[in-house]
Amino acid sequence: MLKISAAEIGAEGIGKSYGSFAALTDVSLTIAPGEFLTLLGPSGSGKTTFLMILAGFEAATTGRLTLNGADMTATPAETRAFGMVFQGYALFPHMTVEQNIAFPLKVQGRSDGDIKRRVAEMIEMVGLGGHGHKRPSGLSGGQQQRVALARALAYDPPVLLLDEPFSALDKNLRGQMQDEVRRLHREIGTTFVFVTHDQSEALALSSRVAIFNHGVLEQIAAPKDAYECPANRFVAEFLGDINILPLTDVSSRHDGAQASFEGQNLQMTSGLGGPSGTLAVRPEYMSLCLTPPQTGNAIKAVLRDLTYLGAETQLSLTTPGGVSLRLSSPTATLPQGLASGMTVWVAWPADRGTFL
Repeated sequence: MLKISAAEIGAEGIGKSYGSFAALTDVSLTIAPGEFLTLLGPSGSGKTTFLMILAGFEAATTGRLTLNGADMTATPAETRAFGMVFQGYALFPHMTVEQNIAFPLKVQGRSDGDIKRRVAEMIEMVGLGGHGHKRPSGLSGGQQQRVALARALAYDPPVLLLDEPFSALDKNLRGQMQDEVRRLHREIGTTFVFVTHDQSEALALSSRVAIFNHGVLEQIAAPKDAYECPANRFVAEFLGDINILPLTDVSSRHDGAQASFEGQNLQMTSGLGGPSGTLAVRPEYMSLCLTPPQTGNAIKAVLRDLTYLGAETQLSLTTPGGVSLRLSSPTATLPQGLASGMTVWVAWPADRGTFL
């Protein structure tokens, strides 16, 4: 398959205000050619507003946009020629699959022969062979989304923008379309900018994730780095389950830092930001012990609840100081005889906690 010439996008100090309300504040980032960048955040975080500014459908109040180094801040949407896949597909209901895919090519003034060849390529690429004569009403939700993808990619756009394209699909179809989009990105090579509020979707698909909160870009990083090394408490709590331990008496050591939590001495390998703070530890890195372990960090807790999920068991605990903890443990590795109300030890390696 022919690779598309991917584009680099730059955003410098982008802000967007609606009266006194700031939807975006000083957003700066660079999207590399061929990257799969996901804009992630809760509802109202500003991620869709930023996508609309990239598309040219909204004008930034402040800041500058560049495309391959050239200023495109004032460039109209139709001149940017970016591909766009909308949440609601936005297919023409009176047109067939072939006609929907052909529409942007006709707007470009391509020859009939070129259009016919390209439409056939796109139908084959998205796995809709035999459906070209059908109208959208005769297709499933997943098939309609494939048509929307084919139409957006038909004219070789340097950038493809996707606005929560899978939100209307059921779980199985959603998984299939995630695989499809990942394959298309790998084969075509264009720059993808994807909006979602689904953390697992963002982690699975992206080269990098840009995490928004109240119009502010909190962190941009590779999925593993954002999950393992969150920049702040919002990112830590937004990306999956996490345990937050308030710390006191934080001090540096030759191999990292040490601190106190409810009278227990804890070790950390991450850097310090001050004499106090919080330690963030993912539940999957914690283990449950009946006696104090000889190495690593450990704190006392009372077991409140066990939820059996087959191969995995989730546990809810409370420390003597009232801090709630959640653990995820392989069922086969749990100590025998666990019951609610027992006092146990929760342990984790020093290098599995992040100081915030």
